[in-house]
Amino acid sequence: MPSEWHVACPERMEIDAGFTDSSGSGLQPDFLTRLNDRRAFFAELDRACSKLEIGKEFALFYVNLDRFKWVNDTLGHQVGDRVLQEVAQRITRAVSPADYIGRLGGDEFALIQWTDHRNALPRTTAKRIIESIASPFEVEGHTIHIGASIGIAIAPLDGNNALDLLRHADLALFQAKSEGRNTIRYFEPEMRMRAEARRVLEKELGHALEQGEFQLYYQPVLDLGSDHVTTLEALVRWEHPRLGMVSPDNFIPLAEETGQIIELGTWVLEQACRDASKLGKAYRVAVNVSPIQLRSRSFVSTVCRVLEETSLSADRLELEITETALIEDGQLAFTILRQLRDNGVRIALDDFGTGYSSINYLRQFPFDKIKIDRSLVTGAHLNSESAAFVRMIAALGNALDVSTTAEGVETIRELDLVRQAGCSHVQGYFLSRPVPLANLTPALNL
Repeated sequence: MPSEWHVACPERMEIDAGFTDSSGSGLQPDFLTRLNDRRAFFAELDRACSKLEIGKEFALFYVNLDRFKWVNDTLGHQVGDRVLQEVAQRITRAVSPADYIGRLGGDEFALIQWTDHRNALPRTTAKRIIESIASPFEVEGHTIHIGASIGIAIAPLDGNNALDLLRHADLALFQAKSEGRNTIRYFEPEMRMRAEARRVLEKELGHALEQGEFQLYYQPVLDLGSDHVTTLEALVRWEHPRLGMVSPDNFIPLAEETGQIIELGTWVLEQACRDASKLGKAYRVAVNVSPIQLRSRSFVSTVCRVLEETSLSADRLELEITETALIEDGQLAFTILRQLRDNGVRIALDDFGTGYSSINYLRQFPFDKIKIDRSLVTGAHLNSESAAFVRMIAALGNALDVSTTAEGVETIRELDLVRQAGCSHVQGYFLSRPVPLANLTPALNL
């Protein structure tokens, strides 16, 4: 994954990291940005490491752009190249002439800065780089917003050779990416342990499906008008034979990054539809869809195949998508969603209220349901601003004739608030935690 990735995979650096050309002969600048290219940068990094013997210290910055893949995929590589050229100029202006800058390839840049542990120069420099890249780019009539995440390793504290320093800066960058991007992180030894655990989990994730380690839990959605459960949301769980229950927060992002989410998502869809076909016709099943699944042109045919094989009526399947699924390639996503809806499948916009463009998406597509994010619902009876947002979204749904589900309801006071706000459905621990279907069916009189 060359751009919006950053899986900590230092093995990809091993060949170049050993490159040394002390004379500097034969090295050419990067053809696009005119910065030092990958080979030149690694040669300079080797030279910097050799100087550590006389008591000097330097910081290695690993810089990766945020949301750059969207630029290439949506506006084209010509625009993307222009952005990279401007990024190179901004980084150059943000650092000292004594700092050594390189482009490692794609949207990855690196910097060597001599410093000492008693000052905050690396962090100050990293903040300048992030701030400079955060300013909008004006390219060929497009206003483009991207960002940068930065990982920093300090030599010799974090390593005294190029390979170790690159691995550790890469791990710090991965941490910065996973914490929300536009972020700076220094390497910490604990990152190595987390990366090793992640590699083990990634390997075992590949075998989990064939070993039958995944199962579906269901959480009911209550219709506040009839006080009856109308929908069951399917939530995948991984019961690892050695680790026990692995949190979805750990394995879902990993499955998305490795591409295994396509196979896992298909299994979830098949199992949920099989389970729903055994329930009464009064119940729908809701299935979460990953942005990666929604970018697959075979997704519509997969859904239609599963509905046919399980004999489930299309209107009893509700697919939940988040704003993230619409950001990178909204045109393709909306095309796929329209095809699904034309086939009778219901579409819900999940986590509503947390993004910047949610209302705009309601103008572009006739969603069947809005799911109000739990961050707005939990404790809303104690927070007038959150309560106001819940009422506003409920009123918007009523005006558009779109049902609204308040997620994360955990107390009777929160239930009373969302009912009075005008929400049509409710979901949360107050009603039920996610449980296996066998544990839920007695309460549903099935």
